Amino acid sequence: MQIIMHVHRVYKTLGTPAFISQNTTHLACSLCMNYLTTCSALFIFQVTLEKVLGITAFGNRALACDPRSGLVAYPAGCVVVLLNPKKNKQHHILNSSSGHMPAVRVWDVTERTQVAELQEHKYGISCVAFSPNSKYIVSVGYQHDMIVNVWAWKKNIVVAANKVSSKVTAVSFSDDSSYFVTAGNRHVKFWYLDHTKSSKVNATVPLLGRSGLLGELRNNFFSDVACGKGHKAGSTFCITSSGLLCEFNDKRLLDKWVELRVSYFKLWVMFKELIFCGCADGTVRVFSPVNLHFICTLPRPHCLGTDIATVVEASHLFSHKMDARYPDTVAVSYDPASRWLSCVYNDHSLYVWDVRDLRKVGKVYSALYHSACVWSVEVSDGEQPCLPPGSFLSCSSDNTIRLWNTDGHSTTLSRNVISNDLQKIIYMDNNTAGLLDTECLNSGNGEKADPQTSETRTGIRTMCVSPDGQHLASGDRTGTLRIHELVSMEEILNVQAHDSEILCLEYSKPETGLKLLATASRDRLIHVLDAEQEYSLLQTLDEHSSSITAVRFAANDGKVRMISCGADKSIYFRTAQKSDEGTVFTRTHHIVRKTTLYDMDIDPTRKYAAIGCQDRSVRIFNISNGKQKKLYKGSQGEDGTVIKVQTDPSGLYVATSCSDKNISIFDFYSGECVATMFGHSEVVTGMKFTNDCKRMITVSGDSCIFVWRLAPELSISMRQRLSDLKQNGKPVQKTPPHKPCNLRYDKEVEEEEEEEGIEEEEEEDEEDMISPYMVSGCSAEEETGWYLRNTFVHKQYTEYTKHY
Repeated sequence: MQIIMHVHRVYKTLGTPAFISQNTTHLACSLCMNYLTTCSALFIFQVTLEKVLGITAFGNRALACDPRSGLVAYPAGCVVVLLNPKKNKQHHILNSSSGHMPAVRVWDVTERTQVAELQEHKYGISCVAFSPNSKYIVSVGYQHDMIVNVWAWKKNIVVAANKVSSKVTAVSFSDDSSYFVTAGNRHVKFWYLDHTKSSKVNATVPLLGRSGLLGELRNNFFSDVACGKGHKAGSTFCITSSGLLCEFNDKRLLDKWVELRVSYFKLWVMFKELIFCGCADGTVRVFSPVNLHFICTLPRPHCLGTDIATVVEASHLFSHKMDARYPDTVAVSYDPASRWLSCVYNDHSLYVWDVRDLRKVGKVYSALYHSACVWSVEVSDGEQPCLPPGSFLSCSSDNTIRLWNTDGHSTTLSRNVISNDLQKIIYMDNNTAGLLDTECLNSGNGEKADPQTSETRTGIRTMCVSPDGQHLASGDRTGTLRIHELVSMEEILNVQAHDSEILCLEYSKPETGLKLLATASRDRLIHVLDAEQEYSLLQTLDEHSSSITAVRFAANDGKVRMISCGADKSIYFRTAQKSDEGTVFTRTHHIVRKTTLYDMDIDPTRKYAAIGCQDRSVRIFNISNGKQKKLYKGSQGEDGTVIKVQTDPSGLYVATSCSDKNISIFDFYSGECVATMFGHSEVVTGMKFTNDCKRMITVSGDSCIFVWRLAPELSISMRQRLSDLKQNGKPVQKTPPHKPCNLRYDKEVEEEEEEEGIEEEEEEDEEDMISPYMVSGCSAEEETGWYLRNTFVHKQYTEYTKHY
């Protein structure tokens, strides 16, 4: 996604700036929504994106500043984040990813609405730029697209176009809007606009282009370009990947160049009196546009592997270590009004520097995010003494586990100076290479890198917090199991538990009366460990014939159950027994379906298991007898696979993520969709409802974490359901047990198997699977709106929304 921000005259009376966002992938967007709605025609639930923890800006083309408002715009997945660095506030524009036509879009920033769209490119768009007079937008396609379009965006027509044979990575308009320059692989070309002809002719006219005279630098890769301003308006400045800063004169002739003397050169930005060059190792160097003389080097960001929890003063940030390694600068953007320079680094960190006085540069804002796929998220239930209320954990392929807290008003948190939201980073090893996103450097044209590149990386694949909040278990892609103490964040166990990546970890719940940890892997094995005996091995289960995607514990009917599902299309229901060797699990039911089973969650009543399937369905099984009780569609699209399922703390709703990158929330009992969400640019790999029932957190392969605020109606319904469960003596999963379950001693257990290929649905148990608030004998419309007629909702809604 490429972003430019510009104040244009069409909104001058309202004072509203606008910017362009454009999707560079083949699955570019064709529809936008500012809020999410239900799939039901009867009700609309507004689920809003509250916070984005992530950034996916791969170059200058994906970073912009608005001098009038001070906003910094950058992409995070399919969302454009509008950041106010001074107030640390975000606004968002949700850009959908439906359709197969790349598009250039213009948005009103204040209203966050789309005002124009251009679809002329076929393969993808490398870069876009506004003309300074706001009349035109130029867009350059991918190398295979080979098209340069000049678009009179207010009229929604292409006024000029031409072909370009080289790979183009940057474009810049002249100060008087009379021409623009493109730069790329052995390519610097000047394109001239005939304003008189383009304004009179409605048809697209050929775009006149003249190549720059490169001389002895003709074999260089020109990674960025900027046209001069003020008294240097006739000059054009370029930077090469070999480390040269070049100046072309008004005759397109290469006039002079200087060496930057650093190892990597990618991006830069220019203002009237300064040239900023982003370089390797966190370096940003400043030059004079008059004679290309070096002025100074700006401060570098944090070094890789920094324990951010200890960086509580600004002096700690600027005290550099010997032999420290720093992330490379991949994007820079300058705000001439505030004189702030925004820099993005390839560890997915963002810094805003105050450069009013180059002898005393200060930090205005900074943030640090995951640099690779985020695999899982765990939330604090508020009762765990080791995690502050409202905190959550995430694990990633960047080989870190990170502790977050987005409550900016909390007085119990110890803040650091690097990030307002990130509290702690657990590094799994001393290898800092995994913290860098190498695709930032390799995808200079905006095209997606080979997905196999990320698959070769190590990283944390899954994690789970013990019910008492004392331990954090994590499993990585090599099969290593680690246990950390949450108080000290120190590692207390590191063992090679599996031969392949660990796909699922699960602690037994308190109501089971046991303290067990189950690990499931791609190697087809489940290990059951005793958490009270230093995680000693109790049992290894090998019934599955393929990867095990999920394993769960549940206390049901006075027994301790373990349920697992996998890519072998099987579901195994097991019951715990006491034996001479300790607690063991014996199979009681084996169910086979026609489709791969990707994820599973247990509802808070511990009666049902919800399983997400490859055929886009959610199947509900009775834990006691293993029978399928219900089946409904788990995605609103016609393509894709249900990857993840997650029930809310009350058990009223179940959230699903599909391989089409969309998220849906369904009524657990009726299967009716109550909300859909989008915004991630890759598959959603993890979801969790917060325990206050107000938010849902999603993580994705795009390295971003989204915090969604649920509609008040949904939150009220969940809270009422939780209250009813406690009053009826049916504690939810995280409530301490009243009485531990008794383990069975009999060794002969009834086994019930269904042959593969049998897909007949069981009749629903009307007594069990009826919605807890459903009124018998009511119409379908009344059933759908049960929550609106619930006495509690009517009574509490007004008061609740006052504090929401």
